[in-house]
Amino acid sequence: MARSDFDRHLGQLEADVILLGSLVESTFYTALEAIRTRDKALAEKVKTDDDLIDEQRRSVQHACVELIRREAPVAGDLRRIVSAWDIAGELERMGDYAEGIAKIGIMLRDQPGELDIRTLPGMADRAVGMLKHALEAFLERDEKRAVELAQRVESQDEEVDRMYADLRKKLINEMRNNPDFVETGTYLLWAAHNIERVADRSTNIAENVEYQVTGRMSNEH
Repeated sequence: MARSDFDRHLGQLEADVILLGSLVESTFYTALEAIRTRDKALAEKVKTDDDLIDEQRRSVQHACVELIRREAPVAGDLRRIVSAWDIAGELERMGDYAEGIAKIGIMLRDQPGELDIRTLPGMADRAVGMLKHALEAFLERDEKRAVELAQRVESQDEEVDRMYADLRKKLINEMRNNPDFVETGTYLLWAAHNIERVADRSTNIAENVEYQVTGRMSNEH
């Protein structure tokens, strides 16, 4: 394969990873709306979208294998391809978390009154923001800028962890004081945990990007 063809295929591979990330982001917000409204139709849409995410992940990883098979790339090129493979896997797991949140929305349908989803949207915005920065770093060709973006994601993970810990404490306290809230509180804890895991996966992507651009793991000095 000529170098120009290889670069074109590699660029398409990376564009497909970004497309997968956009689909995950959209599905994630649909899942949050499903839990807020307890809308079964929205929850079903999330399930359908998660199937699309799974399909796109398979497509990306198949393209990775084909590029390696045809070109046998080394060094930086190989790291870019392997990074695309790993990131696609992380994004698929995020889709699974979104589906889990949507299922919680269905479980909450029988709970009386208006549902207070607390700080879940704020946590979600930060987790998705981390994902966006991680994918921006993935596309960045300037090593210094890519590392800066990746490290920003890693620092933001601490904020999401604090939000999760605070929410968990408040929900547990309310469940202790109000037995009628135990079931709802448990479901909200599950949803919050899924959001926190999206932030963790975004951090994994950021660490992957650091390795991609530098050849060193993020904890190496």
